[in-house]
Amino acid sequence: MKLVQLLIVILCVQFNFSQSKNQYRISFENAVHHEAKIQATFSDLKTATISLRMSRTSPGRYALHEFAKNVYDVTITDSQGKKVMVTRPNPHQWDVSGHDGTIKVSYTLFADRGDGTYSQIDETHAHLNIPATFMFAPTLKDRAVEVTFNTRKDLNWKIATQLFPVGNHKYTAPNLQYFMDSPVEISNHSLKAFTVKSEDSEYTIQFALHHLGTEEEANTYFEKVKKIVLQEKEVFGEYPKFDNGTYTFLACYMPNVSGDGMEHRNSTILTSTRSLAKEGMDRNIGTVSHEFFHAWNVERIRPKTLEPFDFEAANMSGELWFAEGFTSYYTGLILCRAGIISQEKYIEGLARSYNYVWNSPARAYFNPTEMSYQAPFVDAATSVDPVNRGNTFISYYSYGSMLGLALDLSLRNYKDHLTLDDYMKLVWQKYGKTEVPYTEEHLLTTLQEYAGESFANEFFTKYINNSQVPDYKTLFASFGISVVNNPKKVYFAGVPIKYENNNAFISDYPKKESPAYITGLDKDDVILTIDKDAITDEKQLAEILKKYTPGEKVTITYKRLGKEVKTEMTFTAHPDVETKLLQNASKEAINKRENWLKAK
Repeated sequence: MKLVQLLIVILCVQFNFSQSKNQYRISFENAVHHEAKIQATFSDLKTATISLRMSRTSPGRYALHEFAKNVYDVTITDSQGKKVMVTRPNPHQWDVSGHDGTIKVSYTLFADRGDGTYSQIDETHAHLNIPATFMFAPTLKDRAVEVTFNTRKDLNWKIATQLFPVGNHKYTAPNLQYFMDSPVEISNHSLKAFTVKSEDSEYTIQFALHHLGTEEEANTYFEKVKKIVLQEKEVFGEYPKFDNGTYTFLACYMPNVSGDGMEHRNSTILTSTRSLAKEGMDRNIGTVSHEFFHAWNVERIRPKTLEPFDFEAANMSGELWFAEGFTSYYTGLILCRAGIISQEKYIEGLARSYNYVWNSPARAYFNPTEMSYQAPFVDAATSVDPVNRGNTFISYYSYGSMLGLALDLSLRNYKDHLTLDDYMKLVWQKYGKTEVPYTEEHLLTTLQEYAGESFANEFFTKYINNSQVPDYKTLFASFGISVVNNPKKVYFAGVPIKYENNNAFISDYPKKESPAYITGLDKDDVILTIDKDAITDEKQLAEILKKYTPGEKVTITYKRLGKEVKTEMTFTAHPDVETKLLQNASKEAINKRENWLKAK
């Protein structure tokens, strides 16, 4: 929905101009057993048959999740409580006929996964992802929504959400898309806030925190959050126009949740089992950086393939290398610019994504656009049959992050004053601030406009349309950064070895071109000995491998399906690299690095 249209609808909701609303009420008397009771009323119906659905997907996710599986005890009547005709054409749909213009629905929801996709109800909180919680009527998608939360007073529950409050625990949304995009955290949480200015507007940034830590930890963490919020504005030059003037972080750092982060238009879900003790604080803060960046990139700079979001089918987009990947690039960069991590830590951390992406055999099968197409299969998707993702898939988060890095350094080397920040500003002005959904072609033409056709065409041809590797060694060198590997370190399987009862198992399908793959070893083979050395634990394997150099041949004894086998393996050089700041970098390189990594 265009911004002007959305604001008009919001005004209609706030001033009661809308006549027909889809109304919900939810209560949590049986929270101890993870149940919520939900009532819904759909009135002023103009058709003899109305279809109700549970969503199959969730905004920010791309796979199917089939939320109807946790709905039961469904009762549907007309306005007078009389039963109506209900048919079930598929597992997630209820077709209702024989009504009097109104239908009333009640059902029980079971919910026990607290993250950005599902809902969780217990006596610590009601953590609600809307698509996982509420039935909806697709034909009524343009109507305003009104929902009342019957909170548990005995548990001191409060409500945090981007929905619009109207009093008495009642909230509204202008339409179905906004409603489904508005998670809710109901708990005994704390709420911290500060204000930011952008152009002629002032916005409130709220941080709702549900955790078991101390107030001192919460205050320390909130200061880090503020630094991120301020630093990310510098990339785009302004904040988005947050609806209702507010953006809300919904942070739930509790032992009963599942780790996740999920962006929404004016809020984000942050979940982690890690507390805000020192390690948890350092590890959780990256998700804050990533998800807030999405307030620009994804929520408003939005791929046309995801607009509008489809709640009844998997959502496929070829632009996730940019939407998720470039956001991932800025995740760590912002932490560095904000002073939350050091330059040394940031640069050394780049090696993890570098090694994962550029050492993957998957580039032979899919380019970044095609990797993005894989999202419905990998984004919190589940399957029973084994998959060969280690050899065929690179996460568009990491792939895009490496491409963002390459583009940023390439722009800074190409001409003075060119940066990825300014390219992102231009994309924001053309497609984010105006909320005109973009295509991959638009990203190319915008780069042509910013850096010239030759530069843009070469980058997209080599690295987006194909799977070539940028010359990082040269790029890094001009910023005083080294890329080195250990030529004496040997490569084994390219996947972790797991240990059980003194047995060393190959944990996954070996990476193509690894010595284990070439030798014919496979997942679940038990490695007994390398030459005459037995393998029983991780430390022992590491020490044994240090004895060899690339090119050496060894005898591997392994067990497969209970049978002992001997084979010969030739070690190759380990492909992983390390990235480090050069101590003797030139003054020019240091200045370029400072302009890149320093706070704006």
